[in-house]
Formats: sequence, structure tokens, C-alpha cells
Amino acid sequence: MPIIAPSLLAADFLKLDQECTMLNESEADWYHLDVMDGRFVPNISFGPMIIEFIRKATTKVCDVHLMIEEPEKYAEQFKNAGADILTVHVEACRHLHRNIQQIKALGMKAGVAVNPHTPVSGLSDILHDIDLVCLMSVNPGFGGQKFIPYTLDKIKQLRKMIDDSGLKVHIEIDGGVTLENAPSIIAAGADVLVAGNTVFKSTDPKATIRQLKQL
Repeated sequence: MPIIAPSLLAADFLKLDQECTMLNESEADWYHLDVMDGRFVPNISFGPMIIEFIRKATTKVCDVHLMIEEPEKYAEQFKNAGADILTVHVEACRHLHRNIQQIKALGMKAGVAVNPHTPVSGLSDILHDIDLVCLMSVNPGFGGQKFIPYTLDKIKQLRKMIDDSGLKVHIEIDGGVTLENAPSIIAAGADVLVAGNTVFKSTDPKATIRQLKQL
């Protein structure tokens, strides 16, 4: 079964406690928390303070995705806020291996995210050091975008790289995941599905999560 990680970016922040209760009662595995700085991406979302409140509301994994410049300056803050997994963008890190070492030293699992234009072949030397690759299947910064089809080829390529190396690295897909395209995404080799609007705009979010989980 895939890991389902609903993105809180699509939640109703006026009812955030209710949204967290819904996720806690659902079959969702992780909370996906998108942090945007208005520099790396053209939008601003939330930071450690909101994550700290969310951490108090759940025992599920908090999967924090940093879409920010200079993530090394804030890694400890996100650890203290309650991040279990901290993902940084390869495009934002001049010294990616050092970033990964920092995240691991702080006691978190480490992820690397890549934008749609970034080839996965460049991850070959870092795969042994990370726990997760987040493939952006839309251009980062905004929810509600359509899935970029050639992401399926990137998933297949990355899955082969991981399997050929005998590694246990999650492939997470972030952007435009729906009930319709999720089977193809999983078949290509992904095992973590980030779903924002698909879950939170659903008339029955728990049922939608259950459907994704059973694919």
C-alpha cells in the first residue's frame, strides 16, 4: 500500500484543528507540510510556529518540505518544531551533502526534492545518504496545478536507480495527484503520494484517503 501524505497547504486554516482531527481519524500515514519563503518559490505559506501547533495535534509523521533558500539556517528550528522528515531542494542547496549531514545529525530523516526541470540522474551520488526523494510533479509554489505527465518517466528512472543500488529510499510525488492518475504513479514506482486538493476539497476526505490507500 502507498503512504498517503495529505498536504495541509490545501486545508482550511480557519478550521485547522478540525482538519487535523480528520487526518488523525483517517488512514493517512503522514502530514505533508509545505514551507515556502517567497524567494525560492513565488509564494509564502507558513513556518515553524504553525508546524509546532500541528505537531501537538498528531502522533503521525510530520513530513516537512522546505521550498526555501538557505535551508541550513532553519533546520534546527524545524527539528524543534517537530519535523520527523525534512526535505530540502537540490536547487536551493550549494552543498547538498552538508545539508543532508546536518539534517541527520539533528535526528531527522532526510529528503531531497527536485523540480520538474531537474534530472534525477544528478541524485546518484546522494541516494545512499537520504531516506526520500520528492519529485515535484508540478512547478512548486502553488497548489491545485495539473500533474506533469513526463514525471512518470522520471519515477521509472529513479526507481531503477534505487533498486539497482539495493537501497530503501522512498519516492514521493508532490503535485496534481488524483484518484485517476494515482494508479499510474504507483505503477511507475512511487510509494508516497502527496495529495492536497484531492483530499481537502473532497466531499468525504476520509473516504478519498481510503481510496488512495487501497490503490
